[in-house]
Amino acid sequence: MDHDITPGVRGLIFDLDGTLADTMPYHFVAWRKACLRFGIEMDTAFLQSQTGAPGWVIANEVIKQNGMTGKVSAEDIMQVKLDEFYTLQHLVTPIEPVAGLARKYYGKLPMSVGTGGHREAVEKTLEITGLLKYFDIIVTANDVKQHKPHPETFLRCAELMGVKPEYCEVFEDGDLGIEAAKRAGMAATDVRGWYHTDWLK
Repeated sequence: MDHDITPGVRGLIFDLDGTLADTMPYHFVAWRKACLRFGIEMDTAFLQSQTGAPGWVIANEVIKQNGMTGKVSAEDIMQVKLDEFYTLQHLVTPIEPVAGLARKYYGKLPMSVGTGGHREAVEKTLEITGLLKYFDIIVTANDVKQHKPHPETFLRCAELMGVKPEYCEVFEDGDLGIEAAKRAGMAATDVRGWYHTDWLK
């Protein structure tokens, strides 16, 4: 199957986790271990529903859904989760159908990364996968006030690229991100059918 951009677009915006980089299996393991540390079970369906949300939003939702409010803080869970993820991060590889587009259009069209991840983890993932050199513009959860499905992340990318939203195409693997792209008035491409997702089993 030949994957390419939508004809007529002038700027490309890529989500990172599960779109450019095959991080989701490792994020899930890290979340599961962090939650178990506090006596909480997490399943893949829950994490899949939260794809695109910043870690502290996910942590707060985990606490609320498991009746742990006041017993554990989002910061505590997040710190353990990040520590666990960093031990696995070196295993992350690019998702080739999507990463291939970044390589193909580098220097030809403005490109950016718009992600709900934390900047430190995001830049390290891009470095490990060899993709950091393709992106001068990276908008993370640390750079916006409203997160996916709010369109701020992608609108900020468009602004920094100097491309009007209607001429941008967003590549995403999460429902929250796809909704954010549509709310931004951009073309939204769901990449989940482009590769196999073992971690969802």
